[in-house]
Amino acid sequence: MGAYSVGVHGRGDVSLEEILRRVRENPELSEAGAIACFIGIVRGRSSRGEAVRKLVLEAYREEAERSLEKIAKELLERPGIVDVRIHHIVGELEVGEDIVYIIVAGDHREEVFRALKDAVERMKKEAAIWKKEITDRGEYWVSGK
Repeated sequence: MGAYSVGVHGRGDVSLEEILRRVRENPELSEAGAIACFIGIVRGRSSRGEAVRKLVLEAYREEAERSLEKIAKELLERPGIVDVRIHHIVGELEVGEDIVYIIVAGDHREEVFRALKDAVERMKKEAAIWKKEITDRGEYWVSGK
């Protein structure tokens, strides 16, 4: 069956520690041998090579959460995966701040790493979340794909 949670949150409304606590409360975790985590952070240099001052992340919250839920549920259907958590932060974020937490737990590291990578790639392509880089030379919307 497995457990999952997803969400689009404002800055400070979610923490990695809280998400991991919930994963550890999953009764199916006793069957798992691995928990893997991806933390996306604000990079200090843009793809154009400019110094980033901050990011502005916006989302069509309901649609983004629907996409994240679909991803989480589909990953839970994979053999050996028992828990998937995908939580994205929106708003103005400074360099080094956390943007997204993705946690996957399962039987073996190979399945967990594969599911984690797929969750990251799918989130970037499917979730209705956009980012604007604010640099020393201006600001512009960038594709996360």
